[in-house]
Amino acid sequence: MTTFIRNEALSVGFSAVGVCPAVSPTGVTRLHDWLDAGFAGEMQYLEDRRDAYSHPKYVLDGVQSIVMLALNYKSQPIPPLDSGKGRVSRYAFGELDYHDWIHARLKQLKRSIGDFAPEAKVRGVVDTAPLLEREFAQQAGLGWFGKNTMLLNKQLGSLFFLAAILIDQPLSYDEPHKASHCGTCTACLDACPTDAFVKPHVLDATRCISYLTIELRDEIPAELRHGMEDWVFGCDVCQDVCPWNNKAPVTTHETFFPASDRAPLELRSLFEITEDEFRARFRKTPLWRTRRRGILRNAAIVLGNRPHEDNVSALIQGLNDQEWLVRGAAAWALGQHQAAWVVEALQERSDIETEPQVRREIEQALANGRSLPSD
Repeated sequence: MTTFIRNEALSVGFSAVGVCPAVSPTGVTRLHDWLDAGFAGEMQYLEDRRDAYSHPKYVLDGVQSIVMLALNYKSQPIPPLDSGKGRVSRYAFGELDYHDWIHARLKQLKRSIGDFAPEAKVRGVVDTAPLLEREFAQQAGLGWFGKNTMLLNKQLGSLFFLAAILIDQPLSYDEPHKASHCGTCTACLDACPTDAFVKPHVLDATRCISYLTIELRDEIPAELRHGMEDWVFGCDVCQDVCPWNNKAPVTTHETFFPASDRAPLELRSLFEITEDEFRARFRKTPLWRTRRRGILRNAAIVLGNRPHEDNVSALIQGLNDQEWLVRGAAAWALGQHQAAWVVEALQERSDIETEPQVRREIEQALANGRSLPSD
């Protein structure tokens, strides 16, 4: 059965397969410590399911084995951007949300296993179940934990998705990957623009650009906005500098090749689209997770980090958006510019603005204008 599952997983498109017993993960104590330290920020769903992470039986009753699956999504990084564009994490480059692609393959695997062993109870999961996937992937021999907390594999680097098949049958298990191959390298830690790593192997998610641009539903803390640089959705900095990713092959799945409208993402036009238009454009992509208000908030911050007169009209439109979160971010971004019409727009909005958070941003923007670049 183990050989059959391995072959089927590779045949449907997964890049690597490892198998381990379904036991309590050794890393669950680290998870509890991490949650207790407040590093999860607004990701309350992790706290709500704290106890469920203690054993995979809470994902599948009677589970005996876990088949861990890796899927390479590496594509070529995009070139330097002009001031009107934003950078999207490589995992979100493609035309389709990776959850949909993986779920379809997991269904295929489940059907195949059902044909091979009708008595088996099987469940396939990706991301959403209370399962410490990295822990089980390491136990299944798929890699080691990098200093940036990512799972690293000698062949695939870290640019791969993880998914799992849980089954209530005993299988032949792989040896855990016990060695680390990071050595003295600290490139990932040193490169983080927001200093999100408390120490090697410990990430303060509340400072991570991926968290700020995707998980955080509120204002982005002012002290972290410049650190976002040109990242409008997610961040690849700690992975881009990792030597193991330099050696990894590019994915063969066209689904994850860069889409022309997201690699990079043109930002100015985003302030013109309605909720319905945003849904139609992004509903089937990872960018839908942040909804329109989150993407426009991020876009405003990026335009503020790269001030140019060509960005001002879009930001003024954002300053008058229906969402206060967008208006506040646009006010901050306009505050990175200094021109008479910027001041006028901020003052006009101040005269009618009722949200305290936005009024605060406008007042600060009026006080802290910066000169436009000469080009």
